[in-house]
Amino acid sequence: MSKWVMIAVFLGLGLLSTPLMAQEVGENSIDGLERAMGVMVPGIAGIGAGLAILGAGIGIGKIGGSACESVARQPEMAAKVQTVGIIFAALIEGAAFFALLICFLVAG
Repeated sequence: MSKWVMIAVFLGLGLLSTPLMAQEVGENSIDGLERAMGVMVPGIAGIGAGLAILGAGIGIGKIGGSACESVARQPEMAAKVQTVGIIFAALIEGAAFFALLICFLVAG
């Protein structure tokens, strides 16, 4: 697993650093750097928004799977398990919406 994480990190750094490396060196190099960062920030914010949604989807999926498993083991507790599952799913979605809001504010 750590091998794939390292590959993703190096690939991400390589793709995100390309606009910075393509700048010409000269008296206006600082302006070029600011321009490149202005192009990169919305892209990075979009990646952050995608990761927030992916994390929320995984979390809600785990809640649903665990709820189905526990109801299958103890059918008499179905109402309580459903209530707790809905509360936790709402908390996860609230955190995901907050992360999306932060990503959109950074990009804007």
